[in-house]
Amino acid sequence: MSIPVNGRTTMRRTGLSLPPDLSLSEWRHLGQQIHIIADSSAWWLGDWLIFGQEHYPDRYRRALKQTSLDYQTLRNYAWVARKFEPGRRRGKLSFQHHAEVAAAPEAEQDAWLTRAEEGGWTRNELRRRMRMERKSPEASDESAVVQVKVFAERRIRWQRAADIAGLGLMDWIVQMLDEAADDPVPRIPGPAAAPPALGV
Repeated sequence: MSIPVNGRTTMRRTGLSLPPDLSLSEWRHLGQQIHIIADSSAWWLGDWLIFGQEHYPDRYRRALKQTSLDYQTLRNYAWVARKFEPGRRRGKLSFQHHAEVAAAPEAEQDAWLTRAEEGGWTRNELRRRMRMERKSPEASDESAVVQVKVFAERRIRWQRAADIAGLGLMDWIVQMLDEAADDPVPRIPGPAAAPPALGV
């Protein structure tokens, strides 16, 4: 299936055909549109899954299997979407910015997103600053240390999933545990060869 755009550019599931005389301004505008669609799709998929859970509680899992979409990735999209009602989502920031702060209390989420928006921070800059503040001596020290021993094979799988999600291993583990605590329902196992992924 192909979708013509302005009679000049053709979009396909597997590629984008651009005319050789495409101007710089047209090329730039097209890139901005693609970015908006790609970033919005995470919100859309998260909201779509939440709707299915609320309206078809006895059927959405079966329907989800039939879409061939990765269940774990969608769970992660839905987890972030639940943390941010549409009115709290920042249009100037990416879905990934929101995913970075989703595990924090609501007031802290808003504070970090405001700082990121005002400072023009990338997702990586937001993550870096959050880590710096956590390590700062002034930060409150109410955390507990939890140690878990795992086989190297499992750690490698977790690291791979964290890399795919664009998160550090510890951030990924915390996010997975928070997600499981927020939605403690049995998970649909994904394909055996595919590691769990956040997609955020």
